[in-house]
Amino acid sequence: GRDKMAAGGAADAQARFGHSVKGLLTEKVTSCGTDVIALTKQVLKGSRSAELLGQAARNMVMQEDAILHSEDSLRKMAIITTHLQYQ
Repeated sequence: GRDKMAAGGAADAQARFGHSVKGLLTEKVTSCGTDVIALTKQVLKGSRSAELLGQAARNMVMQEDAILHSEDSLRKMAIITTHLQYQ
């Protein structure tokens, strides 16, 4: 009788252990999944930031071109104005 009870107790302990291991694994998998989602969001945010920075840089180059063109036009107008004053 004692052997049967000991075997039953061992089986019960093993079942409890298996259950707690399953619980821990589930917890870890959930936690890992959450971390992966957070990491993915961060990476996407980073690539979005890089995209926005690139766009800002392109806009600045376009602005710079426009400024240089305006400066050139002003210089030409100043020359024309000087010529007209001489006439």
